[in-house]
Amino acid sequence: MAAAWGRYAFRGKNYRLVDLPGTYSLKTRSAEEAVARDFLCLGGVDGAVVVCDATCLERNLNLVLQTIEVMPRTVVCVNLLDEAARRGVQVNLETLSHRLGVPVVGTSAGRGEGLEELLAAVERVVEENLQAPPPRYLPPIERALEELTAALEGRTGPLPARWAAARLLEGDEGALDTLRQGAGEAWQEEKADECQEKVRRDLARAGLEGRAVGERMASCLVWTGEDLAHAAVSAPAGDDWRDRRLDRLLTSRSTGIPLMLLLLAGILWLTIAGANYPSQCLSDGLFWLGEQFRVLLRTAGAPLWLREALIQGVWRVLVWVVSVMLPPMAIFFPLFTLLEDFGYLPRVAFVLDHAFRRARACGKQALTMCLASPGDAASACGG
Repeated sequence: MAAAWGRYAFRGKNYRLVDLPGTYSLKTRSAEEAVARDFLCLGGVDGAVVVCDATCLERNLNLVLQTIEVMPRTVVCVNLLDEAARRGVQVNLETLSHRLGVPVVGTSAGRGEGLEELLAAVERVVEENLQAPPPRYLPPIERALEELTAALEGRTGPLPARWAAARLLEGDEGALDTLRQGAGEAWQEEKADECQEKVRRDLARAGLEGRAVGERMASCLVWTGEDLAHAAVSAPAGDDWRDRRLDRLLTSRSTGIPLMLLLLAGILWLTIAGANYPSQCLSDGLFWLGEQFRVLLRTAGAPLWLREALIQGVWRVLVWVVSVMLPPMAIFFPLFTLLEDFGYLPRVAFVLDHAFRRARACGKQALTMCLASPGDAASACGG
C-alpha cells in the first residue's frame, strides 16, 4: 500500500512529509495499521504529526498515545476547530499539551488557519529532539515493563526499548516481526524470551496472564484517552449522554446488527432508486450530443470509418460509463460521508469486528465491502 508524500520548505530548511493511510490504531488488524506502524518503526522518520478531529477528539487520542509510544517526537494537530466551535465544542490545547507532554496545535485547514504554527511545532520537535513521556499502564504492568525494558536496552536498534517491551507483553506478532527487522543483529531472541517468561510469571501472580495482559494494556490506553478528553474538551450539556444512548442502541448485540442492515439497505435502495432518473436524463442528453457530433463530422466530410470509431467506439462507451456510474456514486458517497461525520461507521466496524476476526480480518473491512455497492448496483443497472 503506497503512501503519498511531498516536500516543503520552512525557515530555510527542507522537509519531506509522508501522508500515511488513515487509521484509528497501530494494532495490526488491517493493512492500513500495518503500513502506518511499519513506516514509523522502519521509515527512518525524524518525527510524527497526528491529525485529530476536534469534533470527536476522544476517538483519536488512542492513536496519539500509541504513536507517542513508538515515536516520542510527536506533534498533535487538532484540526476542524471551526467545525467544533459551530457545535459548541471547545478544546483546551494547553491542557492537552501539558497532559500529553507534546506540542498540540489547533488548526482549521480548510481556512488555512494554524498551519504556520503547526510547521513551527514540527521544526521545534525535530530540531530540539523533544521527546514525550510514554503512556502509563497499571502498576503490575509498569513493573513488568520496567524490568523488560532494562533487559532490552541497546538491543532494539532505533526503536524505543519500552515500546519493544510493551509489544512483547502484548504478544503482537506483527509488531514483533517489525521489531526483529528494525533491530537487526542487535536483537537477541533467547535473551528476550528468557526475560519475558520471568515477567509473565510475576504478572500471573498479580492475576494477569495470557490475553488478559494485552486487553488490560489496550484498556489503559482507552481510559487514558477518555481522561485526557474529559480534561481538555468541553461540550454542550447533554451531548455525552446522547452519545452513550446511541452507543447502547447502535452497538448492542440485540439492536446493532438489525439497525445496521436496515440503514445500509435503505442507503442502497436510495442509491439505486434515486439514480434512475438522473441517469436517464444524463444518458439522453449525452446521446443527443453524440448525434449532433455525428452530424458535424458528416458535414465536415469525415470518412465513415472515422465517424463510426469516434461515435460508436469512443462516445457511446463514455456515455454508458458516465450515465451509469456517476449518479449512484454522486448519491452514495455523500451519504457515506454523512455517516462518517455522525460517527456511525466506527460503530459498524465495532459491531462486526468479532465476526470478521473469525475470518482473520477486521471490522473496518466491512466498510470496504459497503463501498463496492454503488459500483455493483450501477453495473446491474447497466447490464
